[in-house]
Amino acid sequence: MFLTDMTWPRVRDLDRAIPVVLPIAAVEQHGHHLPLATDSLLLAEVVRRAERRLPDGALFAPLQWLGNSHHHIDFPGSMSASPRVYLDLLQDMAETFLRHGFTRILFLNGHGGNVIPAKQAIFEMRQRLRERDDLVLLFTSYWNLADPQNGQFTQPEIGHAGEWETSMMLRIAPHLIEGDPSLLESVSPALGFEPAYRGWTTRERSKTGHIGSPQLATEAKGEHLLATFADGVAAFLERMRESGGGAPV
Repeated sequence: MFLTDMTWPRVRDLDRAIPVVLPIAAVEQHGHHLPLATDSLLLAEVVRRAERRLPDGALFAPLQWLGNSHHHIDFPGSMSASPRVYLDLLQDMAETFLRHGFTRILFLNGHGGNVIPAKQAIFEMRQRLRERDDLVLLFTSYWNLADPQNGQFTQPEIGHAGEWETSMMLRIAPHLIEGDPSLLESVSPALGFEPAYRGWTTRERSKTGHIGSPQLATEAKGEHLLATFADGVAAFLERMRESGGGAPV
């Protein structure tokens, strides 16, 4: 169910244990070949497919297109909320549903830069509401809910405007892709100083803005990725529905 398609009395009458999904994405640079809305477009497609697999099993809020994208801000067109502002925005979004009595909240993420502030938002809310044992407050990125590897991918993970994202965009919006991705070169995802986490900006890692291997993308790979991720999201929401309050499932 999509929240924006419903009247408030219909929302009022829902089971308060139904999973509420808050999709969060971004508008930011995606190299020379993919549009700024790539993360939002891909997450919206995963959500659309997941909702079709579970039409009455979850309540999907509107996609939040503004993300924490300061690491891309050197590239024109990128938009960003600073981490603290973004963290507060996420908490306000979730607490709206908590105020209306819903008890199972999932931030479903489509942008890597959202991970740290969104996890912090969930952590802070749980500390404030520590006396309640009926809450399930969760965060995950859609690509972490299913493993699409079947021997056809060179990239081991999603990257940025690389093989995975370019493949999915070839599947859902090829008209928005500029130039020929097959002519692009790979950009290593390595940060340096592993296993430590290094603070970084995209500009110092990639002149074009992409990270990974977009030249390996195909439409068929994109369909496989989208179908796999949508199945993973639907299965996870079923798991949320079966959970008993704060008990791990």
